[in-house]
Parts: sequence; C-alpha cells; structure tokens
Amino acid sequence: MNDLAGKHIVLGLTGGIACYKAAQLCRGLVKEGATVQVVMTEGAEQFITAVTMQALSNRPVYTSQWDAREPNGMPHINLSREADAILIAPCSADFMARLVQGRSDELLSLLCLARPRDTVPLLIAPAMNREMWAHPATQRNMAQLAADGATLLGVGSGWQACGETGDGRMLEPDQLLHDTIAFFQPKLLAGKRVLITAGPTFEALDPIRGITNHSSGKMGFAIARAAQEAGAEVALVAGPVALATPRGVRRIDVQSARQMLQATEAQAQSAHVFIATAAVADWRPAEQAGQKIKKDGSGDAPTIRFVENPDILATIARGARATSGALFCVGFAAESHDLLAHAKAKLARKGIPLLVGNIGPAAFGQDDNQLLLLDAHGARELPRASKLELARQLVADIARRIGAQRQQHASA
Repeated sequence: MNDLAGKHIVLGLTGGIACYKAAQLCRGLVKEGATVQVVMTEGAEQFITAVTMQALSNRPVYTSQWDAREPNGMPHINLSREADAILIAPCSADFMARLVQGRSDELLSLLCLARPRDTVPLLIAPAMNREMWAHPATQRNMAQLAADGATLLGVGSGWQACGETGDGRMLEPDQLLHDTIAFFQPKLLAGKRVLITAGPTFEALDPIRGITNHSSGKMGFAIARAAQEAGAEVALVAGPVALATPRGVRRIDVQSARQMLQATEAQAQSAHVFIATAAVADWRPAEQAGQKIKKDGSGDAPTIRFVENPDILATIARGARATSGALFCVGFAAESHDLLAHAKAKLARKGIPLLVGNIGPAAFGQDDNQLLLLDAHGARELPRASKLELARQLVADIARRIGAQRQQHASA
C-alpha cells in the first residue's frame, strides 16, 4: 500500500542544517508513491547539494526562477500548478518571515505566493535555534501563516547543532512523512474524541509469572492511527505491547483487566466513540502470590483458583453516555472458529451497535487481517488487507454510522 500514490509534492528546502533530514524525507515520500519535485533556495545549497536531491527524487532540482528549462520562463507558475501540496522542510525563520511579507525575489517564495491557495495547500516544517523559535517575531509569523491558511507541522525538542537544547528542531523524517500522509486523509472524525483499548492484559500469578495471550495490539494501534488521521482526538489504553505510540495519540499504559477498566471508565466520560479492540483476559487468579511460586520436588502442580474479570465493553456500553447515544460503542471478537455464530451472540450479549470479528490465530502478531462487521441488519466482510488499511475502512464506516445516527436524532 502506497499512501501517497498519485500525489505530486513540491518539496522546498531552505537554509539550515536540517537539510540533511530532507534527504531521508524525500526518499520516504517517493517510497510511499509520491512524485517529488525539489526546489532549493540559495541557502539550502550551502547545506546539501542539488545532485543529492536529484538522485533521491529522480527529477531535476530547481534553484532559480530564471531556469531556462521552462519554455515559458515561468517555473513559479508551472511548478505550483502541478502540485498537490507544497511542503517546506526545513523552513527557516527567515523564510517564514518572507512568506508572511509576501516576498517573491527567489523561486521558492515566488511559487508559494503564486500557488492557487484553494487547491494547493502549503505545509511548513520549521527548523531553527531554540531562541529563534521562542522569539516573539517568529511566533507572530507562525500565527499569521496559520491565519493565511498554511498548515504548521510543529517542531521537535532536543539537542541542536549549535550545542544548545530545546524546541525548534525540525521534526524527524518519519514524523513529517506521517504528517504528510495524515494531511491527505479525509477528516471524517474531526471534532470527535475516540477511545480505544488495545493489546492483551496480563494477570499476575506472582511477581514473576502471569497469564496473558497472543494479542500484539497491532490492530488497535492501527485504528488509533487511522482515527487520528481522520481528525479525531485519540486516547489509547494499551496493555503490555512492544509498539510505538501512533503520532498524535495520547497513550495510557496498563497491565491488568481491572487497570484497563479503570482507565477506560475515566476516559469514556468525555469520548464520542469507544472501540474495544483489546484481548482482555476473561479470568484472573483469585490471589497473587507475594513471592515466586517454586517447585517443591513433589511433582504436583500448585492449585490456582480463578475469578472472572470485569467485562469492560459491557460496562461501558451499559453506562449513561452509551445508552443516551452520546457514546458510540464498537466491540471486537477474536475467535478461533465459527466466527459468524460467536460474533452474532456477542453482539446481542453486549448490546452494542457494531461488532468487528476476526479469527485470532490468523491475526495475532500479523501485519494484515480480515474483518467481519456485524450489526442488527447483518454482516459485511472486509477482505484481507493491511491492518492500517482495514483500520481506515473501519473508521470510515464508524463515521458514516455516527452521521446517520445524528441525522436520525435531528429528524426525530
């Protein structure tokens, strides 16, 4: 899956040491299917060569408004009209000031000024020293650029080439690539707060051992990313998994089912959508040993008594927000066999509007999956695809259902 297939990106480089990151960003954009046209300022050429950027983009690099390769002598018009977006990375403090002032005495600022603002968005990845970033003039310029319709991608914090530490670093190439991909995703959940549980739970037997399952959390994390891309504010309650937090998602780590319930109940108070993808343990040991349970040489295994864990999805679905229609609940069913029959029973038992079923052994730890969507009217299959692609399809389906629900309430 190439998330930027068919997109044409003008990648602008301005003067700054962060130009070295632009090389990796360019490569990432191309690998995701975009065509990339690099435009460099004179300052950028002091930090990285046009030859490097040409090799990575597979296209000639433009550096001058007087470029003779354009038959009509108008590269600022031609380049801006071809673009699906203009991404300035790195964007220096000086170049932001130029954009605010409408300066146009070199190619990159000229094509930004000449771009059709309604159809060619401008994305800006600032890069500068921490004092320059914090300066009131820079902050004023940032605010004005946003007011003029530009999208500011933010900055990172950490060690800077000057030897100082603080805000102002250009975001890393993978972060900028994610933000660019997310920019083009439809904002189907804009203004919504989405709560997701993901991964397994861990029920301790003693300080060393415990009971868990094979869930990797990949499906839930993919849904969190897809919801964030769709414009939602996302809270992710995660069991013990070895996954990076999706960009822009707020993560709450838990271990046991009871901890997950506590965190979920707290977040559900303000959520609009709850998606329960976590593979929560049905049972836990009635007692946790204070020390490691050791073999005694008798050959007899210890007797362990189990008690039932709370049902997180059912608890949230029976709450006041869900029953009033303020919280749309989605459940997941991971089965080993007879998926449709078990999923139908779970849908009725939980009392939720939508349940998503999959075969657990075929999905746990994998990067792809196959889903079955069930509601009161029947079932629909989402064919096998990457978990991120399925997550985007699921998010679109949820957004459609919420929209239909809102229309029903409005006409009632």
